[in-house]
Amino acid sequence: MTGGGELARATARLLEGRHGAPALRAALVDLYEFWLGKGAAAAGVDTAEPGVALVAVGGLGRRELVPFSDLDLVLVHNGNNRIGEIADALWYPLWDAKVGLDHSVRTPGEALKVASEDLRTALGLLDARHLAGDPGLTERLASAARDQWRRTARKRLGELSESVHTRWRRSGEIAQSAEPDLKHGRGGLRDFAVLEALAAAQLTARPGEELMAAKHLLLDVRTELRRELRRERDILSAPEADAVAAELGMTDRFSLARKLSGAGRTIAHAVDVTLRSTVDPPRFGRRPVRRPLAEGVVLHGEEVALARDAIPAKDPALLLRVAAASARTRKPISHGTLRALAESAPELREPWPDDARNALVELLGAGEGLVDAVEALDRTDLWARLFPEWGAVRDLPPRSPVHQWTVDRHLVQACVEAAKLTTTVSRPDLLLIGALLHDIGKGRDVDHSELGAKISAQVAQRLGLPPSDVATVSAMVRHHLLLPHTATRRDIGDRATVSRVVKTLDNDVILLELLHALTRADSLATGPGVWTDWKDRLLAELVSGCEETVHGKAFTPPEPFDDELVAEAARTGTGQVRITAQGKVVTAHLAVPAQRELLAPAAGVLALNSLEVHAALLNEHGAGVFTASPKFGSLPDPALLREQFARAVAGTLPLTQRLAEKERDYSTASAPVVAPKVLWFDDETSGPDAVVLELRAADRIGLLFRVASALRRAEADVHWAKAATLGGAVVDSFALSPRNGPVSPQWRQKITDAVLAAVS
Repeated sequence: MTGGGELARATARLLEGRHGAPALRAALVDLYEFWLGKGAAAAGVDTAEPGVALVAVGGLGRRELVPFSDLDLVLVHNGNNRIGEIADALWYPLWDAKVGLDHSVRTPGEALKVASEDLRTALGLLDARHLAGDPGLTERLASAARDQWRRTARKRLGELSESVHTRWRRSGEIAQSAEPDLKHGRGGLRDFAVLEALAAAQLTARPGEELMAAKHLLLDVRTELRRELRRERDILSAPEADAVAAELGMTDRFSLARKLSGAGRTIAHAVDVTLRSTVDPPRFGRRPVRRPLAEGVVLHGEEVALARDAIPAKDPALLLRVAAASARTRKPISHGTLRALAESAPELREPWPDDARNALVELLGAGEGLVDAVEALDRTDLWARLFPEWGAVRDLPPRSPVHQWTVDRHLVQACVEAAKLTTTVSRPDLLLIGALLHDIGKGRDVDHSELGAKISAQVAQRLGLPPSDVATVSAMVRHHLLLPHTATRRDIGDRATVSRVVKTLDNDVILLELLHALTRADSLATGPGVWTDWKDRLLAELVSGCEETVHGKAFTPPEPFDDELVAEAARTGTGQVRITAQGKVVTAHLAVPAQRELLAPAAGVLALNSLEVHAALLNEHGAGVFTASPKFGSLPDPALLREQFARAVAGTLPLTQRLAEKERDYSTASAPVVAPKVLWFDDETSGPDAVVLELRAADRIGLLFRVASALRRAEADVHWAKAATLGGAVVDSFALSPRNGPVSPQWRQKITDAVLAAVS
């Protein structure tokens, strides 16, 4: 084989021509086939005895050769004694021509044996195509490779799935990435090859028109990227994206990015669904276990699904509970459930009901599982049904090169990071909502903070937040860049700088606290290296200076208690309960005899009955008011709750053991890992010698019971308490005083240690 320089010149002429991307690939295939055919003839492939064949796999085998691709070639033979000489005559001219080459020399039996042991080889042989020599030998190999794959594919699905997920972890994803890997990324060309391989094994249908269109777009972008760079590269960066977009007839890189994101989503979704339905499906005769996750939501096998009695058309919050359960458990939503919700879930009317808003906060606070849950809703247009404003930022590429994600993915990722910070703020619900909306004003030629403040106010009002919270969310979005810009661009040691920040925030310490956490979440969600120790220190110094100017928040005074119930408890000597319910919201009035513990048994019994406490108030007279709602299922039997509470107060109900068993049975992966935090506040309660302890921690079954028990063992008297569960976090406040002696630093440390031990 000769003419390496001629091949290079011919390739250069093709790249400089005006062929469109598909025509360029076809021309490259023709050029290399012609050149390889001549070389094979010169090497004696056509005249060798016994049979020898030159076989193309990979891009050349599929007739999808993009510029600067390696050639994947197999020299197949039936034991020819001259095969080494023939191979040298083929490979050396290719190396001399600087052509990348992935080659092998094998008999059909050897090739099939390697394919049985190496997954990449097995998939590659599915694309085998004859180039030169004995066509019957090529056909026998290709047919045997396809038959072997069909026989063994199901047994190799676990290996295939693991290789796919390993590649995703290494290469990221196409959709929502600022620099997508067109070949190896999730939703890329390698994933399309997986779909075709599973179709060849008759485990799924052949890819349809939408998938084929997505593949052709990725191929065209990959072709034009390599033509633009004149070298091998599959990661599309902003500097080349405009040129690639122009070659493909698109207005700019932003238009290209949105189309690419859509193509990546299409392929990734198909691979997800296909692997989920083929890898370890339920065996015949074995019914998947159904386990309740939330009202109307179950875990069916390995998928989140609707309960049998769920009626989406009559339950506006069901969609959000499904998504929250999926995000919390890191289990996918079943295709049938998504279809049912898309067809019949009603639109939430303004203002959203409390249960819908609570489910949204739980979803946003779920951590890493949020990403796939939102993606599932977004692909079925359910996310846009909840947030019509999302369309402006969906698949919107970032303007700044430091951003790792598209704007919509950045907002979701900011929620993931904010979920880790929920114990650092007093209003984790507003932190999560603010994180979701902080860049919602991007994509238009105006100040995105100002526009975003207006949009976020409209969204917050639609969610049913009270006016003060609407104002806080809007201010978070309006000023989400205030702290980082001030800390990194101004003299934070100048009192005028601090005063300006405080004045801008209208002396609102809660807003300052939220912006501090949002700044961290925003930076971490932007990309590697954006959040540094230096930036962390500057922000901390600025916030500390601002906090010297403004002071903390006040607590809501306790609500009235049921004196008659207290009298009944004193008369009978047993714990008493009175239950009222409005819809799914339970108000429980509880009372205990004098000198008996109230908080721990009340919290334990409510948790034992799957009641999630939203608020709890109690006084020193043995009375308490708890507001709660069932995590799933129906309301508990009041008679059973009264009986259990009486036993708990009497000490005959083993709450610690029963709650531990319940947590083992019902706990699911993966709430965000957050560090619990204890804060102390003086002069915020009128109780004698009392101080306020505020606990911020991740929620778990029986948490309030554990803390109350720890306070009792540490000999702290609880004058009143207020508990708020917000998504996956809690903010619990207790007015405490020592049972013996004054408040001291040693006593505070003892209580802090006891509480942190209880929640860890």
